[in-house]
Amino acid sequence: MTDTKELEITDIVVGDGKEAVKGALITTHYVGYLNDGSKFDSSIDKGRPFQCVIGTGRVIKGWDQGILGMKVGGKRKLFVPSHLAYGERSMGDKLPANSDLTFEIELLEVLTRDD
Repeated sequence: MTDTKELEITDIVVGDGKEAVKGALITTHYVGYLNDGSKFDSSIDKGRPFQCVIGTGRVIKGWDQGILGMKVGGKRKLFVPSHLAYGERSMGDKLPANSDLTFEIELLEVLTRDD
């Protein structure tokens, strides 16, 4: 398997709020899908938004690259090839190794050091 596929970013809704910048604490709702369309993870199903620091290697590379520049209120679809996701690691029984992933992400909040 070759890693020729690249990250694909599609804006579903362009937000008009604060922009996600490197090092910001972001709050999102997301749903993650495998190539066959099956859902493997969802913050909505868990009943709480997901928070992380973006652009600093604390989440998969596809998120670090794909969320930067997004604005609060926006919804974005990310196609994340396996080498920008979990690569050769499997994550539990729902996420096989070498999985290309698709995420639908809604950006709820961005907090930076200035806040």
